[in-house]
This record gives sequence, structure tokens and C-alpha cells, in this order.
Amino acid sequence: MNTRENENSERDFSVELASNKHLTRFSTSSNSNGGVLIEGTLGKFQHALFVEPEILEVKGNCGVLRLNLTFNEVRESAKKVGGEEL
Repeated sequence: MNTRENENSERDFSVELASNKHLTRFSTSSNSNGGVLIEGTLGKFQHALFVEPEILEVKGNCGVLRLNLTFNEVRESAKKVGGEEL
């Protein structure tokens, strides 16, 4: 997974599932905005941690979600939404 912002300052993500049976929905939109919905289960929560300075990993027993975010970005977002310090 790329740990840098892409050329449009967008963030990357990856989802790795142990089996396709953990994928409950995958759909694409037929309208002009071309949206995509991906739903499934990561299973029972195991951990959420920064495995690299810019990679937040949420792991369950059925899969892993990785997001290209920093701790500071998560902290600043939490302050804006909830008003509490992490």
C-alpha cells in the first residue's frame, strides 16, 4: 500500500479479507457519479494501530482494513467532531 498522498492529495485504502464469504455487498452505481459500495466483515476486532507512521490498520479475525492516515490527522478530526483530546 502506498504511504503517500497521491497527486490529488487523496488517501489510499486497502481491504484484505480471508475469504470472499466475508464480502457481503459490492455494488457500483449506474449513474454519472459512478459510486461504489463495498461492505463486509472484518470479523471479531483484534487491534487498531499504526503499523507505519502513515498507515492505520484495523484488524479482525476475518480481514484487515488499512488507511493512509496519520495519528495527528485522526486526533485533529476527533477534536473537530467530538471536542475531546486523544
